[in-house]
Amino acid sequence: MQKVMYYSKPDCELCEEGLVTLKLVQEDIPFHLEIINIEENDEIHEKYMLMIPVAEYAGEILQYGRLDYVTLVEALSE
Repeated sequence: MQKVMYYSKPDCELCEEGLVTLKLVQEDIPFHLEIINIEENDEIHEKYMLMIPVAEYAGEILQYGRLDYVTLVEALSE
């Protein structure tokens, strides 16, 4: 099963919206979702702090900032 890494942090409205979008995509394309709080790791925090939320699959960033359903479905359908 595909595994999507989702980088976010608490109290981030855009991150909450992105998670809702990812869960909608997950209803159509099954994948394992791993949610990572960037505030728990200094290296990850530094890498993604200006980009969150970030959806990543197979080491590639699918989308960041405002996530949209169509882009994610297309990326995960390939």
